Amino acid sequence: MSEQRDPIRVMVVDDHPMWRDAVARDLTESGFHVVATAGDGEQAVRRAKAAAPDVLVLDLNLPLKPGVRVCKELVAHDPSLRVLVLSASGEHADVLEAVKSGATGYLVKSASTQELLDAVRRTAAGDAVFTPGLAGLVLGEYRRLAAEPAPAPGADDAGAPRTPRLTERETEVLRLVAKGLSYKQIAERLVISHRTVQNHVQNTLGKLQLHNRVQLVRYAIERGLDGE
Repeated sequence: MSEQRDPIRVMVVDDHPMWRDAVARDLTESGFHVVATAGDGEQAVRRAKAAAPDVLVLDLNLPLKPGVRVCKELVAHDPSLRVLVLSASGEHADVLEAVKSGATGYLVKSASTQELLDAVRRTAAGDAVFTPGLAGLVLGEYRRLAAEPAPAPGADDAGAPRTPRLTERETEVLRLVAKGLSYKQIAERLVISHRTVQNHVQNTLGKLQLHNRVQLVRYAIERGLDGE
């Protein structure tokens, strides 16, 4: 008998009631559990902290508090939260700002309902999901960020930098993440389960004292792990 999985918990944030309700309805009809909705940034932060969704479907253009601020605050509050931006804008600056704030995916509103449903599922599974054409842009930004000086992941009590010890498999997974592969692609490449890939990534984040995929890729590229 197959194991019964709990439905993915989703929250929808958009300041247009008809759009927000339509997205929530599509998600519910497809088996997701919509735990909350919100129409402005402050309401979004308050309700997300109470509802604890797995995935936040977030518009960027919100009253009272912009979407990037909402994303940054909620990811800081709960690093396990996955944020999928659903925006009318496909401007590169908006995409990069969203990713820097902690979003793991970015979809433009011209996407079909099926594309949205698939994106929410993949986001919940830990994949980075982007509208076609934007993934390369984001990976390029990771590389640019890696060229900038960054603080050490941690230091010991004496203030000396601490070098975390990763297992051989953790390093292998980290190298593939840095190359832009999805968790599903990594699982297929290494012939391991999707869940095992997620566990390796979570363990690596903990060891490196990092909070999300953006920081993880930056760390890997800084150390040349994205090369052949």
